[in-house]
Amino acid sequence: MSYIDGFVIAVPTANKQKFIEHARQLDPIFIELGALRVIEGWGDDVPDGKLTDFRRAVQATADETVAFSWVEWPDKATRDAGMKKMMEDPRMDPSAPGNPPMPFDGKRMIFGGFEQVVEVKA
Repeated sequence: MSYIDGFVIAVPTANKQKFIEHARQLDPIFIELGALRVIEGWGDDVPDGKLTDFRRAVQATADETVAFSWVEWPDKATRDAGMKKMMEDPRMDPSAPGNPPMPFDGKRMIFGGFEQVVEVKA
């Protein structure tokens, strides 16, 4: 089964288009490095929870929208190798000339790698 990297980010709602442009420029690098697909989701129905929720997890403010993204890799070994290369890739450095600035506060992003244990298809 595949391996999944998941990301939850608070993005200023006014930066939605910048977020999409940022993803369109950088997400193909994941594919180049072995990912099977990249999905970027913009919060549409993200309710407040009683104990915790997506908004609280990333300290989203009233003028921010929660984005939920994931990268599907064929396996963990491909993911580990791809992520290592990605962290060394100068195209990922937001301070490098010509690279798009991050349209969100990366310090509040939560992320993790997940072993797929169940898959149900239509």
